Order: sequence, then structure tokens, then C-alpha cells
Amino acid sequence: MTQVRHLLSRKGSQVFSINPQAMVLDAARIMNEHQIGSLVVVERGRVAGIFTERDVLQRVVGARLDPGRTPVAQVMTRQVICCRPQTPLEEVRGVFKSQRIRHMPVVDDHGRLCGLISIGDLNAWQLDGQAQEIHYLHEYIFGRV
Repeated sequence: MTQVRHLLSRKGSQVFSINPQAMVLDAARIMNEHQIGSLVVVERGRVAGIFTERDVLQRVVGARLDPGRTPVAQVMTRQVICCRPQTPLEEVRGVFKSQRIRHMPVVDDHGRLCGLISIGDLNAWQLDGQAQEIHYLHEYIFGRV
């Protein structure tokens, strides 16, 4: 059974994070610079929230807040669904679908952030697996070329 740790071993465990007191404008700049859709909000080494593109649209732009004067803590998503490295990927996929989320922090047994996975990561993992299976089936049917 494929687990989150398998995906992270290939993807890497780099996570872009931000302090809750940082301004939304700074968070948006980081997200744009690194072409990412979310930042994990970390306070004292623990996940305090997540700040996503959806938060920018709904809670900042939609509420007509000044991103240069609005702290991330004011508009971040506080109820963060996390997983552990040993969580099966199919379970994560089910949570993404049922909770309508696109990013999930990965925490260790002590609650420390050790990675981040997205629905895009899961899709890429699945596509790579399918491509490999097709390759093996092709070799089985036609022999090694």
C-alpha cells in the first residue's frame, strides 16, 4: 500500500511556510515567486493554519481588505486537515475529495511539519504509476525492445 512517505521521498519535503504575523501581501509575493498555491502557517514549530489562493480571493479580495495591512493570521484557514507519513495515499485522496481541499500538511508523530502534499502531487504520482504499468504490459506483450 502506497503511503504519503513514498510520495514525499520522491517529491521532497521542502515546505514553504510563513509566520501568522506576516502580511498577506508578503505571503502572496512568496506564493507568486515560487509558483505555489499555499503556504503553511507555522508558529512555534507547529502548524497554526494554512494560507491558500482561495483565502486570498474570498477573505482578502472579496472582503476588500488591504493585503499590505492584513496579517495572515486574520485570514488564514485555521482548521487544517493534516496527515502523517504513514497515511495511505488513497485515504488522502478521499479526504481531498470529501473536504474539497487541495493541500495537506504532513506532520510527524510529534505534530512537527515534515512535508506538504497537493492534489497535483497525487495526480502526478498516479500518472507515473500508470505510465510504468503500461510500459511493463507493453514489454510483457511484445517483449523487451
